[in-house]
Amino acid sequence: MAVININVLEASMTYSKEDGYVGKVHFGVEGHVNEYEIALHSKKGKEWGYGLFFLHESGKEEELLALEDLLEEDDELFDFLVETAKEKLEKAE
Repeated sequence: MAVININVLEASMTYSKEDGYVGKVHFGVEGHVNEYEIALHSKKGKEWGYGLFFLHESGKEEELLALEDLLEEDDELFDFLVETAKEKLEKAE
């Protein structure tokens, strides 16, 4: 597994009883032209669903798909993004 360098630009997370945890992280990936946003959602903070998007403008579909594959395979990377967003929740309370 190749080591991937992530540059976090911005992160946030909110919590409400109705929606659960809703977070997002804006980040860049070394070697990729475009920056990304990952939207995170969890009712209880255990099982996380996500959506991965281009942050500003559409870019290379194959880079987005490769990053999605990496997120599926690399739990540490996914957990890092979740934790980055969760840190913002704790500071906001």
